[in-house]
Amino acid sequence: MIIKLLELFGNFFLIGLFTIGGGYAMIPMIEDVVVGKGWLTYDELINFFAIAESTPGPFAVNTATLVGFNQIPEAPILGAIVTTTAVILPSFIIILIIAIFVNNFLQKKTIRWALDGIKATVVGLIFAVVYSLFVTLKSDESLNIYYSLIILGTIIALKLIFKKKIGPIPIIIISGFLGFIFYYLI
Repeated sequence: MIIKLLELFGNFFLIGLFTIGGGYAMIPMIEDVVVGKGWLTYDELINFFAIAESTPGPFAVNTATLVGFNQIPEAPILGAIVTTTAVILPSFIIILIIAIFVNNFLQKKTIRWALDGIKATVVGLIFAVVYSLFVTLKSDESLNIYYSLIILGTIIALKLIFKKKIGPIPIIIISGFLGFIFYYLI
């Protein structure tokens, strides 16, 4: 059983490492390994693909889990854990390495200054869009109250982001909620 688990781990690790483009890009490689080694017939693999596609979660992870579960009859849960871990481990390692370098990269003053400049540019672009919408739609008198609310909301949101250091995600959620209320309930 240990040999089989190591073989499953090695093969699914390589599938995860050398496949670029997501779960569907893994299909030919999974087919080559699984059918080529006689772990499943082609028809069984197609059924596994159908099950993996219809269950929640990433397609490739679901497929790896099903194959691992099927290949170790005496310990199907262990087989599923091994293949699932193997297929996601390469991506995890690569992202971890990238995160380490990005963190060091972001510590440089020039990079922080550039990102602050980008933030200011984004704010300017948002104001430009708001202004152009305001000018374009100003002819409709019934919407003037909404324009005032949009401008007020934008000013409050920017103050919360820059002065109170509140992240953009809560602002987006609150704005969406308020937009829903104003659009559908008022």
